[in-house]
Amino acid sequence: MCRWAAYIGEPIFLEDIITLPEHSLVAQSMEATECKTATNGDGFGISWYGARPEPGLYRDVYPAWSDQNLKAIAHHVQSPLFLSHVRASTGSCITRNNCHPFAAKEWTFMHNGQVGGFEKFRKAADMAIADEHYAFRKGSTDSEVLFLLALGLGLDRDPIGAMEKAVGKLETLSRETGVTPHMRLSAAFSDGQSLYAARYSSDHIAPSVYYRYSETRKGWAVVSEPLETEESGWTALEPGKLLKIDNSGATEFNFHPA
Repeated sequence: MCRWAAYIGEPIFLEDIITLPEHSLVAQSMEATECKTATNGDGFGISWYGARPEPGLYRDVYPAWSDQNLKAIAHHVQSPLFLSHVRASTGSCITRNNCHPFAAKEWTFMHNGQVGGFEKFRKAADMAIADEHYAFRKGSTDSEVLFLLALGLGLDRDPIGAMEKAVGKLETLSRETGVTPHMRLSAAFSDGQSLYAARYSSDHIAPSVYYRYSETRKGWAVVSEPLETEESGWTALEPGKLLKIDNSGATEFNFHPA
């Protein structure tokens, strides 16, 4: 399993989420507490929005705790909306193209979880990606397929519905020819204007998601694990829910893949 953290609000330095908190994302890459894999050292990535509609993207295969470039970027870059991820591979190769977040046009996406038996139906899953989006398929992960399926199913027009359909499509393929667990998902995605996060599982184990507004930062953090061990006020997103955060605040919706 992986760990991730996202932010939307007044511009802050990336390090305020990624490296500085006691239980920052980099700290979670070494010692996560709410997943079966405590170490997440199979690469990392960050995407951030600024003056341009397309996100900036930096990913590499090194463990996040040992990459000095990550620390330098996080120390100097400010952004009002960014996504960050540390990876523990569930089977796919450790390559830069398999590191999250993934980006296409103005959208960026990251995922923690798995699609059971993906290698058994990978060809069918790839063929379901719309032709206009297949050029964005650079790696070999189920997560990237999920993202590109959602783009083809109308992510621009209906982000919640498109993601429900994409998750449902992969879960159906897993039920037909894959293995259990058919779907475990905590995911975050954004178009640079709104931040979305979903939590879902086909069984009783759904990867954790928390969110919290900080008066100090003047913004919202959405994370796999709380950033400070003694910090109160975190809300756990329940399984089967999707969170949307924009200028009007945070709203939860039901999330029912079909």
